[in-house]
Amino acid sequence: MNQLYAEAGVKRKDTTATLALRFLMFVGIIIGFIAMFLGQIFSIVGIAMVVVLFYLLPRLNVEYEYVFVDGQLDFDKIMGKAKRKQILRIDFEQVEIMAPINSHALDSYNHVQMDKKDFSSGTKESKPYVIIANVDNKKYRILFEPSEKMIGMIKQKSPRKLSPY
Repeated sequence: MNQLYAEAGVKRKDTTATLALRFLMFVGIIIGFIAMFLGQIFSIVGIAMVVVLFYLLPRLNVEYEYVFVDGQLDFDKIMGKAKRKQILRIDFEQVEIMAPINSHALDSYNHVQMDKKDFSSGTKESKPYVIIANVDNKKYRILFEPSEKMIGMIKQKSPRKLSPY
């Protein structure tokens, strides 16, 4: 039994909006602690604020993991290095093309209306790939950063779907 298996993962770069939200959450936690000492009704509100913000704060730390197994590619979102959620699963029979983001093979898809999914790190040094796929009667444009091993496995399983340039 010769199964093709590869996995890769990236940490999502913090955007300015994420950093601002994280700062506001810290300010909210401080205000919540101060409110706990002001009085009875304020202490209940302060405790609620602190608990909710401590619950939400780790969710701003996002990583994506890709798992390729025998022609299926899973995209998982990991929040706070603890909670994993499967976002999307595609079968390579549903894929029209996979190519590097700058590839001219994607030019014919630039003006087509489709849902965009970004599972890349968002850094300047990254070299993301794009997958154009039809999943559940919806057309998706998926950005992700596969490892070299994963690209090799995809090329071995579906060579006509992968455009090298």
